[in-house]
Amino acid sequence: MEWSGYVKNHMYNITTTDSQMHATTIMAVRKDGSVAIGSDGQVTLGHTVVKHSANKIRRIDGSDVLVGFAGSTSDALALFDKFSEQIQKYQGDLNRAAVELGKLWRTDRILRRLEAMMIVCNAEQMLMLSGSGDVIQPEEQVLAIGSGGAYAYAAGLALKRNTDLDAREIVRQGLCIASKICIYTNDHITIESLDGESLDGESLDSKSLDSIQEKEQSD
Repeated sequence: MEWSGYVKNHMYNITTTDSQMHATTIMAVRKDGSVAIGSDGQVTLGHTVVKHSANKIRRIDGSDVLVGFAGSTSDALALFDKFSEQIQKYQGDLNRAAVELGKLWRTDRILRRLEAMMIVCNAEQMLMLSGSGDVIQPEEQVLAIGSGGAYAYAAGLALKRNTDLDAREIVRQGLCIASKICIYTNDHITIESLDGESLDGESLDSKSLDSIQEKEQSD
């Protein structure tokens, strides 16, 4: 069976589902052959912020696959482990691994109770996996999930269409904009890219981002 064909025929361009995933925003952009995925660091329990610098981006060992997750931490990590198993089983084939996880997530009695969403990407493509078994590919190479996903998605589309910013900077700016609108998203931004660069643990508040822009304009 041609898995790439299966995925292409079962895709929809969406950024949210009926179930709201609080406490995070994950965003991914692919542009000019470069892929970047980032997240904020806030973890919210009810109406209380319990952590400001959580890392919600993972790189699967032994592969060039990046994963970002939104939703319950334990559920998301359980799904990440399952996806890692599929990536290893199918030797890095992102399409097939995503489809197989979607099938398991939808049909397995335990997995289907897990509440989370995931963005997975490699150098060639990006996919979003939902708990309803959907495997979703974006039309314009921008994806965003989580409580601030709609804001980051809108910002990402505008920046990608109308600026010369690279993928990494679009992700950074999109998450910054989302953090100013969504109360479940903060400005402690972590970004990973497939060239090995990262901003692990670095907090970028609004002033920091403004200073970066001013420096780029002066250069």
